[in-house]
Amino acid sequence: MKNLPFSNLKLLLLGSGELGKELVIEAKRLGCYVIAVDKYENAPAMQLADEHFVLDMSDKKLLMDLINSLKPDFVIPEIESLSVEALNDLENNGIKIVPNSRTVEMTMNRDKIRDLASTELNIRTAKYRYVYDFSKLKSNASEIGFPLLLKPLMSSSGKGQNLVQKKGDLEKAWNQALENSRGDVKGVILEEYIDFNYEFTLLSVRTKEGKTLFCPPIGHEQYNGDYQCSWQPIPIEKSILEEAKKVTNIILNNLNGAGIYGVEFFVKESYLIFSELSPRPHDTGMVTLVSQNINEFELHLRAILDLPIPEINLTSPAATRVILSEDEYQKFAFYGIYEALKIKNSKILIFGKPHAKKGRRMGVALATGLDVDQAKSRADQCAKEIKICSSDIKNL
Repeated sequence: MKNLPFSNLKLLLLGSGELGKELVIEAKRLGCYVIAVDKYENAPAMQLADEHFVLDMSDKKLLMDLINSLKPDFVIPEIESLSVEALNDLENNGIKIVPNSRTVEMTMNRDKIRDLASTELNIRTAKYRYVYDFSKLKSNASEIGFPLLLKPLMSSSGKGQNLVQKKGDLEKAWNQALENSRGDVKGVILEEYIDFNYEFTLLSVRTKEGKTLFCPPIGHEQYNGDYQCSWQPIPIEKSILEEAKKVTNIILNNLNGAGIYGVEFFVKESYLIFSELSPRPHDTGMVTLVSQNINEFELHLRAILDLPIPEINLTSPAATRVILSEDEYQKFAFYGIYEALKIKNSKILIFGKPHAKKGRRMGVALATGLDVDQAKSRADQCAKEIKICSSDIKNL
């Protein structure tokens, strides 16, 4: 790999959202040829890639045919809704799946990664139950206790997740979870609601030699399971951070694939609780675009391509705040960017999604400061200035 001409490397990106877009930018800086795939036309990463395809990636034959015809050096999944059978077969035939097909399968379904952590690796998690039959929902919920979280087994960006306060709310939450579920297996996970002190993401880079490097921990807030803001660093007790690194190493030693992992934890009192893991750049990690010497997207590529990572340093306290659409528009425009960028040390990323939907992330504000509080204040002010409105001339 060290003598391979990087201008000839062909990367196939499965999923072309905002995280994929940033990955394409870093890959092009290294001279790679990038092909972006998604289920809809003009997805953000497609706008920058050398080639793109619109495809139902859950269809095994379609996915295998495309990848076999393109013969990429690396297949990099950026989403969870994929044909795992296709990835397994492709990997067995010599195609390099990032980080590997087993890890993609383990992490795309909440049941498998949770079982690995809790049952096989003896890592503390929230109490949970899987339910595939509505008739068993109430009895399993009673075992967990109320309030509880009800989630699809597989979904995207927290869609279909609900906090359920009492038995009478279960049916509505069940239906919403199934409506937002991805994949062939339909069911939900009931999870203990933890009134945690705080939650954080530990971005962890696994090299091909099996070494794990850690970014400074990232604090974040979510609403209905979807990221709203993040900041780096978050102050964490030394013992808690060391335990988080130890737990992460245990999991990554088992998964054993090069790349970046977003490992999420809860902290309640003095206890660390493992939450979730994503084997790809993490939405909360967009803060690293302005906070670190090497951002998460470049770290992912360096690990995949076996390039050096001398050290990871925090260059400035920083924060992000998402920019959400408040309505649905086929044609829209962003207003307030001029005022937003008056805010010191601020930056706006417009994702380039072709359609706006209510509650959809359409961009993110990033800011740095002398400390995290100042950075958070600047990011919040910056995002608040941005409005998404119809670009129909009649409404202007």
